[in-house]
Amino acid sequence: MQEVQHIRNTVILGHGNSGKTTLADAMLFTVGSVNRMGKVDDGSSAMDFEPEEIKRQVSISAAFHHLNWKKAEIFVTDTPGDDNFVNETKFAAQVADSAVLTVGAVLGVRSQTERFVDYVQDNKLPCVICITKMDRERANFQKTVDELKESFNLNPVILYLPIGAEDNFKGVVDIVADKALFFAEDGSGKMKSGDVPPDMEDEVAGLRENLMEYVAETDDDLIEKFLEEGELTDEELVLGLSTAVREAKIAPVCAVSALKNYGVGVVLDAVADYLPSPDQRPARVGTDPKGELIERKGSVDEPFSALVFKTMADPFAGRLTIFRVYSGTLSGDSFYNSTRETSERFGHLFIMEGKEQQQVDEAIPGMIVAVAKLKETVTGDTLCDENNPILYDPLEPMAPVISYAVSAKKGDEEKLFSSITRMLDEDLTLQLTREEQTHEVLISGVGQVHLEAVGDKMKRKFGVEMELRLPKVPYRETIKGAVTVQGKHKKQSGGRGQYGDCTIEISPLPRGEGFEFVDSIVGGVIPQQYRPAVEKGIVESMGKGVIAGYPCVDVKINLIDGSYHNVDSSEMAFKIAGSLAFKKGVQDANPIILEPVLELEVQVDKEHVGDVMGDLNSRRGKVLGMDATDKYEIVRAHVPQSEVQLYAPDLTSMTGGRGSFTIKFSHYEEVPAHLAEKIIEQHNSEK
Repeated sequence: MQEVQHIRNTVILGHGNSGKTTLADAMLFTVGSVNRMGKVDDGSSAMDFEPEEIKRQVSISAAFHHLNWKKAEIFVTDTPGDDNFVNETKFAAQVADSAVLTVGAVLGVRSQTERFVDYVQDNKLPCVICITKMDRERANFQKTVDELKESFNLNPVILYLPIGAEDNFKGVVDIVADKALFFAEDGSGKMKSGDVPPDMEDEVAGLRENLMEYVAETDDDLIEKFLEEGELTDEELVLGLSTAVREAKIAPVCAVSALKNYGVGVVLDAVADYLPSPDQRPARVGTDPKGELIERKGSVDEPFSALVFKTMADPFAGRLTIFRVYSGTLSGDSFYNSTRETSERFGHLFIMEGKEQQQVDEAIPGMIVAVAKLKETVTGDTLCDENNPILYDPLEPMAPVISYAVSAKKGDEEKLFSSITRMLDEDLTLQLTREEQTHEVLISGVGQVHLEAVGDKMKRKFGVEMELRLPKVPYRETIKGAVTVQGKHKKQSGGRGQYGDCTIEISPLPRGEGFEFVDSIVGGVIPQQYRPAVEKGIVESMGKGVIAGYPCVDVKINLIDGSYHNVDSSEMAFKIAGSLAFKKGVQDANPIILEPVLELEVQVDKEHVGDVMGDLNSRRGKVLGMDATDKYEIVRAHVPQSEVQLYAPDLTSMTGGRGSFTIKFSHYEEVPAHLAEKIIEQHNSEK
């Protein structure tokens, strides 16, 4: 069994198309974990193996593998860079010990890079930066490093300087060892060392001095020595560098072309040599059953604890539960789930290897392992030793921002909803709700592409197709005026007739008050047994609406007069009379349509605030106020629901992916007359 100090748990992060999956594939090939170099473009990647990923050529799920390099066993998680699937990335970053941040040498720092740097910094992850795609046309290493320095406070320091670029990218200079490493051209990932090219000697000397200075500045003893002697020994430099990287004070920068497998070995070196093992990370904090804070260090001597951060629904194997071990050793066939307060038994323990799994006997801190067919455990749960319980904070999924009404394409509703329920276990950003008023079932997710991918996955796994359409807006009707109105139902047709007659006062109630019925009948103009029928008829009509088919709300009814017939009156007759009076009265009492208004909170960079505000105004939004954080402006506004049903893709294109938002119901408000006319017109034409 591997020792904890040799384990590395690292997550590969970066914006879409920055080469994360290709880098992971090249790492696996370089160490011999796979016997051919997988490629995303032809669907042979070891990490993007789901059919939906192959079809779209993007990562949709976090994928796991492990590899051995030098003495280290590296557990590597390849994550999505696309906004629609980034919740997977967020969770993976929360359970990792370190990160490899990829930035493309052609595109450089993108607006989305900010999100991934946030994940690095929020989780205080030591990090190695890879400038990828160095073989591409217009690849510019120095420009990319400068952009990183300007944009973020990661403190990037060049550790491996590229020799050449584009077609001429043929090696790197190891700044610490002061030697050149030239790539084998056969794609094997091998390198042979040589002298630094003469035209690069001055630059390398300058970078080496910079590196010494950076490292010295992170440690009081080293800075003293550096100021006195002007340099550090090789040993002090290496030791100081690994401490500085481990404490996230410096981020070493490497140059690679993963597709050609150039320079991948130096990335593996940086991970193995400089990134921390689980026992070098700060202890994880949780709570005990009394709610008091306790810590667990990343050591085998501590009691076992782990956090479930992913669940996969498999139609054959059942549910696969994936968790990160934080402390202690897991062996045997059961553990305690402190979130659910129950013990769970399991069959085998696996490490994930792309789409395959390898059975192991035990798991120690830093390892990412999986078990199948648990009954109770879901994503976010804490697993631990029952005699030493601990509860870690659950993972908070990203809030859904787009909703569609969902139904089965070929009518098998039951199968559809049981399949969606299984997908909810796997994907916490997915939500299923029922809109009471419109009776539609809504599926919500973090983006259009997200919901499309869920649909593809369900069709493949469970053989059921879902159909999505824009949900109906739950409008309501009410009145602004007050009227007195009579409703009379009289029918004579041989034998017993029907007779009901009532007079009611209709008046508006304050917004949100609903419905009030007052019986003000004096004497017996309407017998007591018929009065509830009047109310019943009114309530039924309110549910169906009068002017546009939407429920009527915030109305007070006062039953003041009427008449009856000894033989022909009945409950049914008075129910109809009440309904007639109500419909007639609403028409005369200045009826209006109300629309749901949402509270929208948009987080956006300072450059795009004007665009966002202008756009909200065009959507009939009312800006309530603004707050600022270090990086973002937060705009709060009230906006009608009908205007923001597809706000997510619009905001993305408006801000280049740098805007995000949350949304919640606020209140109902009157629809402007010209729009109300259209809603009524549409109702009449549908009728």
